[in-house]
This record gives sequence, structure tokens and C-alpha cells, in this order.
Amino acid sequence: MNNQKAEYYFTAIVGQEDMKKALILNVVNPSLGGVLIRGEKGTAKSTAVRALAQLLPEEKRVAGCRFGCDPDDPAHMCGDCRDRREAGEDLAFEMRSMGVVNLPVSATEDRVVGTLDIEYALKTGEKKFEPGILAKANRNILYVDEVNLLDDHVVDVLLDSAAMGVNTVEREGVSYTHPARFVLVGTMNPEEGELRPQLIDRFGLSVTVSGEHDTERRMKVLENRLKYENDPEGFFKEYEPRQRDLRERILRARSILRECRYSREILRCIANICIELEVDGHRADITMLKTAMTAAACDGRREATRADVMEAAKFALPHRMRRRPFEEISFDISRIERI
Repeated sequence: MNNQKAEYYFTAIVGQEDMKKALILNVVNPSLGGVLIRGEKGTAKSTAVRALAQLLPEEKRVAGCRFGCDPDDPAHMCGDCRDRREAGEDLAFEMRSMGVVNLPVSATEDRVVGTLDIEYALKTGEKKFEPGILAKANRNILYVDEVNLLDDHVVDVLLDSAAMGVNTVEREGVSYTHPARFVLVGTMNPEEGELRPQLIDRFGLSVTVSGEHDTERRMKVLENRLKYENDPEGFFKEYEPRQRDLRERILRARSILRECRYSREILRCIANICIELEVDGHRADITMLKTAMTAAACDGRREATRADVMEAAKFALPHRMRRRPFEEISFDISRIERI
């Protein structure tokens, strides 16, 4: 490891347990739909996202593919890789872990989704696609800092791709589709403006973070940061065992998740909770079930329990509950514990 280039270790972040758990749940199960992290400046939001990628294992990616396709997953390949595979070609691959792709606040729609060369298509009859940020994000973490300051239409495009797992670009009757499966992480400071409720609802999970108010923990934040800056070798040596343990837990959870089950009582519990809290639509129910199963897998279990549902509720429900304009997001778990 080159300690000068290494990011701050995820396991060295003090406190912020809900934020760390929500991020881990999403990398174990990317179908959860991402996480929106709300909080004041200086609460380790960006640090946690960048550090998360170091925990993830290397994966097969088709060599030279613009979308980093998995050579063993034809269902989610780009058109080029699929055609080559169907033609009998043995796709060469390289091993790479997930990275963090940043989406700047100033990004335009074309920069996000990519562009089609219409003139080239009309002249040759072939599609010429210039990849955008969503192409780079495929099989990676897409990080959007200050997501509340993005143009609403760009946020819509991001959330559509996150939900569908594909990006489609259409220009003058010509269309191009490519895989866009990524872990979406948005961060925002509510003091700088809110997202529209319709957009907030489409993030799978949400958490609210704040600075540490416990003296000992606040001191530990200082100690860790100074050790990282002044003695990186000692810092990484101290936290490497914890990193290794968490990395193994994530791998194990991914494997267990494929076998995870739930009972009808769990379904009844989730339905009753969403009815009691008057949550609109069914997105919350689906997300709660997926999150409960993922939480069970993270704990090494193959069946979701009521406790998993309660944990899922605190991540999947607060941003979906009805509230009046300018009212703060709040969630009282005692309202649902007896359901």
C-alpha cells in the first residue's frame, strides 16, 4: 500500500454509525437504491464515501470496455460485449475494485448521460456514442456532493438510472442504451436548500448526521486525524485488522443475501408500519423488506426478523413520511415498536 495516496480508513471514522451502516447496506445490496446523507459541514460525509471503496473486493471487468462489464454476467452487459460474447469470443478481463465517480454540481445533462453523434449516425447508419458520467459509474459508486444544488432534471435522470440499472440516450429518433448499475450516494447540507419531496422519496435510504457532542469521541476524532496526517504508517497499521474484518463481513453478507428469506409475518409487519405512518405509495414497503434482508445478511443470518425490520425502518421511512413545509425530518421509532 502507498500510504501517501491511501484514503482515510472507513473503520477509523469515529461515530456516525447510522451513516456507516447505510453505506455498508448499499454496497452489500446495490438494489436498495442508494443513500441520501443529510448534515452539516465537517461531519465526515465525503470522507466516508471515499473510504468506502477501499473495503470492496476486486471484480472481473472486460478489458477495454467503456462500461467495465462483468464477463460472466451477459444479462447486464453493454451491446458490444454481448455481441462479442455471442459471437463466441472469449472476453479478456482485468481485476479492479469499485471506484468513486464524482458528479460535479455544475454537470449538464449531456455530461451526465453522454451524447450521440447524430450526423455520424445519419451518414453511416451506425451509432457513435460519447460516454458520460453514468457510463463511468457503472459497477462503481456514484457520489453527488451537494445533490440539492443540482438541476432537478439532472437529479431525475440519476434516480431513473439508479432505479432501472440502465441509461438510455435519445436524440432525433436515434437511441443508445448501456448498463448503469451503481451505488448512488448523495450528500447535502439542508441549510443550503432542500430537494423536492418527489426526489427525496426516490433515494432508497436516508440518514441525518451531526457533529460529535461527546467529549471523548470528539477527542478521538482529533487524535485519529492527526495520526493519519503525521504518522500514516502507524495509522494504517492500527486500523488494517478492522478493515480486513469488515471487508470479509461484506463479502460474507453478499453471499448470504442470495439465500436470505422472509416470512409472511415480516410482510404483515412492514405493511402495517407503512399504513400506520401514512407513507404514500409502496416504494417504502419494498425498500424496507430489501433492507431488512440485507441487515440480516450483514449479521450473518439467512432470515429477516422483526428487529431487522425496525432497523430498516429508521433508514427507509423518515424521508418518506408526510411533513409540512419547512418542517424538519424526524422519526420516532416508538410509534411502530408495538405494531
